Amino acid sequence: MYNFCRRILSFILIKVCKSLEVHGKENIPQLYRYVVTCTHESYNEVIMLGLAISPNQIHYMAKKELFTNKLIGSFLKSLNAFPVDRENPGPSTLKQPIKLLKQNKTVGLFPAGHRTKKNEDAPLKRGAATIAMMSKTPIVPAAYVGPKDLKGLFLGTAHIKFGEPIDTKSLPNSMKRNEKLNYLTQELEKRTKALHEELVQAYGQD
Repeated sequence: MYNFCRRILSFILIKVCKSLEVHGKENIPQLYRYVVTCTHESYNEVIMLGLAISPNQIHYMAKKELFTNKLIGSFLKSLNAFPVDRENPGPSTLKQPIKLLKQNKTVGLFPAGHRTKKNEDAPLKRGAATIAMMSKTPIVPAAYVGPKDLKGLFLGTAHIKFGEPIDTKSLPNSMKRNEKLNYLTQELEKRTKALHEELVQAYGQD
């Protein structure tokens, strides 16, 4: 289902509507084993981020409440989404994404943990850093500016910019685990904010 939807959306949004411009694609690793993160103000980022790294597929973490309905849950799973308990995260929350990464697959996260409103400076949670560090995979930061509503996907222009991967394996052994997680989270937050500001300055969207 993922590839079927990707091909249709790619044809409509990229070839016909020319609604997506991707910047910094050279920063995406050749191997699929990485964590990709992005700013998150609407559901449009989920679609556009998936198209931006095509033909690679993203496996998204999604709040477990979306899977309550069996039909909707089955559809989301067919699109590579898997449920997580955001209210009570535990060790089991990390098992699925780490398993996917070890299978040479890409995991997509929106580290703010929720959709943020315009001009809302939400701090990044440590989930992305924890998963990447435990699986010894890089984090690829990305930022999105563009339409926030469904109509804008077809009539507007979205921009996604990827930054250089953050290496999670070369941190000094002298650093404690929490120190490493804090460093990676702060680095991810800094790079994501810089990418977003660059897009806003270049294309005047917010």
